[in-house]
Amino acid sequence: MNYKLEVIGFTLESCIVAQQAGAHRIELCDNPAEGGTTPSYGFIKEAREKLQIDLYSMIRPRGGDFLYSDEEFEIMCEDVKVCKSLMCDGVVFGILNADGTVDRKRNAKLLELAYPMGVTFHRAFDRTNNAFDTLETLIDLGFERVLTSGLKPTVTEGKELLKALVEKAAERIIVMPGSGIRSNNIKEIAAITGATEFHSSARKQVDSKMNYINEEMNEKLTAVLTDGEEIKKILTELNGFS
Repeated sequence: MNYKLEVIGFTLESCIVAQQAGAHRIELCDNPAEGGTTPSYGFIKEAREKLQIDLYSMIRPRGGDFLYSDEEFEIMCEDVKVCKSLMCDGVVFGILNADGTVDRKRNAKLLELAYPMGVTFHRAFDRTNNAFDTLETLIDLGFERVLTSGLKPTVTEGKELLKALVEKAAERIIVMPGSGIRSNNIKEIAAITGATEFHSSARKQVDSKMNYINEEMNEKLTAVLTDGEEIKKILTELNGFS
């Protein structure tokens, strides 16, 4: 089985670590506390110059829900254009209506702007009101893949629905499990779901390297970094399973 592992890159250092550890694709994001938002122009540009593996950029103007104003949608359109100009391999987005259905018109517009880049529908999917109807809509629109945890907080909780989605997709779209993928559960998720692509943050917290810390601020200046050893373990488990 030809398994692929996508890793979130919240920093340029994390992107490089993930590539060196054997990741197949980077999902470039800013703001891990918000679940990922659109990275800056400079971040995308530097990542594209440093990476040889596939680079997909998040297109999400803010945290919170996936119901966007006209102004936010215009920002998303411009960000897709930027990603194309910087030679990204793909983009990642998802726009919903207030009733939990997919906004066909706006997603179709972004897909048109993105072509010929690849396009992933992100975990807005997990906020929709009917997983199977949504899957068919995404197939009809022409999305390459969908990132989902099976409408649950983690893939472990959503594994049975993920299995059903993979079967329903029947290779018309890639169903990529993500949220909680680690080396200690990747074999189980692969076996149960039948998926061939997986998404992991493989993250760890690292302490600040500042010599001086103002204790009066009462804060812990940690940052998110990709754990290269964890990526290697995930890939070893997948290769062993296959």
